Amino acid sequence: MNHEMEASSLHLLRTAIGSQCTECGACVRYCAFLRRYGPPKAIAAGLEAGDPGRMGTAFRCSLCGLCAVVCPEGLDPTGFFLALRRHQVASGGLTVRPYRGLLTHERLGRSSLLSWYGLPPGCKTVFFPGCGLPGSRPRATLALFEHLRRLVPNLGMVLDCCIKPSHDLGRETHFDAVFEALRTRLKERGINTMLTACPNCTKVFRWYGKGLAVQTVWEVLHAGDVGGWERRGGGVEVSVHDPCPLRDDQPSQEAVRGLLTDSGYALVEMHHRGRRTICCGEGGAVAHIDPDLAGEWTLLRGREAGGRLLVASCSGCVAMLNRSTPTVHLLDLLLPAEAALDKAAGRPFAANTWWRRFFLKRKVVRLSQERR
Repeated sequence: MNHEMEASSLHLLRTAIGSQCTECGACVRYCAFLRRYGPPKAIAAGLEAGDPGRMGTAFRCSLCGLCAVVCPEGLDPTGFFLALRRHQVASGGLTVRPYRGLLTHERLGRSSLLSWYGLPPGCKTVFFPGCGLPGSRPRATLALFEHLRRLVPNLGMVLDCCIKPSHDLGRETHFDAVFEALRTRLKERGINTMLTACPNCTKVFRWYGKGLAVQTVWEVLHAGDVGGWERRGGGVEVSVHDPCPLRDDQPSQEAVRGLLTDSGYALVEMHHRGRRTICCGEGGAVAHIDPDLAGEWTLLRGREAGGRLLVASCSGCVAMLNRSTPTVHLLDLLLPAEAALDKAAGRPFAANTWWRRFFLKRKVVRLSQERR
């Protein structure tokens, strides 16, 4: 989208927010960002008044989408704030320095050092684990792949990055070019189905995959033969944190809960779940410029957990929520102990994250060669 089209899109969204938002407070109630900066209409009004500071305000929105779910007028403030980000980038107004580590993480994720396309003969479906799971739990990622291979014939694995950080930062031109190259590479190799473990990758491929079918690994596992997965819950009470990128994905939410209850855990639901889930605090890269604001979402989720163990299917959510309340990845509760040795990885240093991903790549390449 060129700069003129982006400006036009922003104008339409701003006009809709400015004319239809009633400032009822529904979106403000559980949003740390809007509680601080006011309802969407007030932010839009600041733009109309020529307040340059309001443009940068959008980078403090988590882009979680809860505001659009609860808005009685059917407005989409999240789309408005993303459009503001894109306009800022197109105008040359994005200060990249706070996000340098995040963008380096993204760039290395698609480099020859860490990326790999393991496609066996006849492969039509690939496991795409994303960046976070291999970076925090390489052994668990490998164990998951091996289990999926028993359920899906000729399953391949692709280690690459969907570059959602650039998407959410509003780097639209860069995202469009890089993701389209990734999508084309998959299609040219005959891939038509993606099995995803990362909520962000799932959302990106569903939005921009153009014909690629996308299913979460949790749905595959729950529908398949789960023999070999330990049933060790013993009635322990847990609560599920639904990642906000998949707030509308009821099948994956049900699959996560089914895997837990099938494994013997007692599920206690929180107030904010499913479509009305709240951000863990990592969304929108807010923590890179305002960690205190991001932490408000994290603390709210911790209070809702009420001391129960939280379970999430997103490694980023797990790392963020562990700052407030004990949280584990779903795989940590399903895998045999020896496969989940790295379950306490938390939020590792960047170098350790890259090393773990390199370890996984080296391991799967070796296994692939042995199977030939």
